[in-house]
Amino acid sequence: MSTRHVLLGLLAGGPSHGYDLKRRYDERFPQARPLAYGQVYTTLQRLVRDGLAEVEGTDSDGGPERTLYRSTEDGGRELTRWAGEITPPAPFVSNEIFAKVVVSILAAGDAVDPAALLREQRAAHMARMRELTALKTDPGADLTTVLSADYALAHLDADLRWMNTTADRLATLTAEVTAA
Repeated sequence: MSTRHVLLGLLAGGPSHGYDLKRRYDERFPQARPLAYGQVYTTLQRLVRDGLAEVEGTDSDGGPERTLYRSTEDGGRELTRWAGEITPPAPFVSNEIFAKVVVSILAAGDAVDPAALLREQRAAHMARMRELTALKTDPGADLTTVLSADYALAHLDADLRWMNTTADRLATLTAEVTAA
């Protein structure tokens, strides 16, 4: 996910302080990788440097000085361009579960048992799916929470299907490695 574009999207709603952008990010992207305050401010500085955002002013409200940022016209165009681009499917498999299973099979008994790894990983996935299902079915859940939970559930489900297929193939995969 592009932090700069997400922040531009949040600024599209109107001028904001970095602290408010971080808070709205947490609200709108609850299942996403957490965003640190330092990353927000660094990204805002780069957006200003690149002419995609500008400082609208500062205030203190009796506390520390806070800078108010707003998107520029160029920032709005950049956001529209980025949001309209089709994201290509990932060309490479970069999932840690995949790597651990392959390494376990290649190590042929010297590492973790791949069947046990898959069983334990499936149990962890199922527990997370129950958490997400409870989260999205909560009567107070907002649309963002439901959408992000659905997205995460779909990915967990795909992982589970892969784990089940791989578990069914373990004997064949292990035999191929030991024969080689």
